[in-house]
Amino acid sequence: MLQEAPITLLCLASYFKGGRFIEACKRLGCHTILATREKVADEAWPREDIDEFFKIPDLSKQPDITHAISYLARDRRLARIVALDEFDTETAAALREHLRIPGMGETTARYFRDKLAMRMKAAEAEIRVPPFVHVLNHARVHTYTQQVPPPWVLKPRAEASAMGIKMVQNAEELWDWIASLGDRQSFFLLEKFLPGDVYHVDVIVWDKEVVFAAASKYWQPPMEVYQGGGVFITRTLPYGSEEQQELEAQTRQLVAAFGLVRGVAHVEFIKSREDGQFYFLESAARVGGAGIDQLVEEATDINLWAEWARLEVYAARGKPYRVPPARKDAAGLIVCLARQEYPDLTAYEAPEVVWRLLKKHHAGLIVASHDTARVEELLMSYSRRFAEDFLASAAPLEGHAGAG
Repeated sequence: MLQEAPITLLCLASYFKGGRFIEACKRLGCHTILATREKVADEAWPREDIDEFFKIPDLSKQPDITHAISYLARDRRLARIVALDEFDTETAAALREHLRIPGMGETTARYFRDKLAMRMKAAEAEIRVPPFVHVLNHARVHTYTQQVPPPWVLKPRAEASAMGIKMVQNAEELWDWIASLGDRQSFFLLEKFLPGDVYHVDVIVWDKEVVFAAASKYWQPPMEVYQGGGVFITRTLPYGSEEQQELEAQTRQLVAAFGLVRGVAHVEFIKSREDGQFYFLESAARVGGAGIDQLVEEATDINLWAEWARLEVYAARGKPYRVPPARKDAAGLIVCLARQEYPDLTAYEAPEVVWRLLKKHHAGLIVASHDTARVEELLMSYSRRFAEDFLASAAPLEGHAGAG
């Protein structure tokens, strides 16, 4: 543990996540402040590791949040502000800008939050993206529909993952949707739907360099799971494989283009079935959700939350950060909504089962092995059993934006 005088970190969390980040901050000797919404204040936060706990009705409401945090800063020297949830990325950036605290500013935050900004920046850096158009100028949208055949997906610029996405089959349907948006049309983009497999790369960035990367592949696209129900599965790619190397290279290029100086990022790509090429889909300056952090840890021994805390603290103290050595095992994650309040997973007893999810009305586990084929075999078997033993369907929950 570092022995310097405590530094003060402010964590913003509109939703219940990031407990391991907070725990790591305490181990590093930080004075940790959590500001969270009243709606989730009673969740199982690691309160013994939180020095100050503040409940705020809405962390994104301006100028209220700026007034509140500025008031806190009257007698606290905030060294860093960290957004534990994706929905707080832009709020944290705005607060850093206003208070002149080091870290990601508002322009860079846009590349990790605004689906239009991230696509435009990626295309500028010559990273492949599906053909898209801003739903702003109707003549340009019409031209796009004449040049790019359907189906398309209509996407909100600021939601997370698959939230709010609409599949559109023809121009008549599209213009009906656009008309229904009214004054909110400019907050959307239209994109060519590319059938294919979806991948994610979870990275740690220090001094503008990707110092750790774990590439994985979803069993089926998160949008299909999120909107249609089903069992969510993802598994790590074999290290040194062609796909793993290409995805890591594209992610490094993307991080450099977006200007991320330090932190963590979750990046998604799709491999088009038509041409076999990878296309950039999404990026977020956060740890992957739905247990992806645990998947990465079981395969590599790297806990993304803890390392994120370490690099923030080391940066605040002017110390060099080094990521720990990583294992290179295979791991697979399987999660679904469950009919049972607390599903019984004891029948899933393979020695490769290394983690079980304990969450109300959810079933989930992780398998890990040196043998990639064994992981695939177990996921295939367990996916069928999960569908029979547990699977339930429900409307998507507010703020829970699908898998990644």
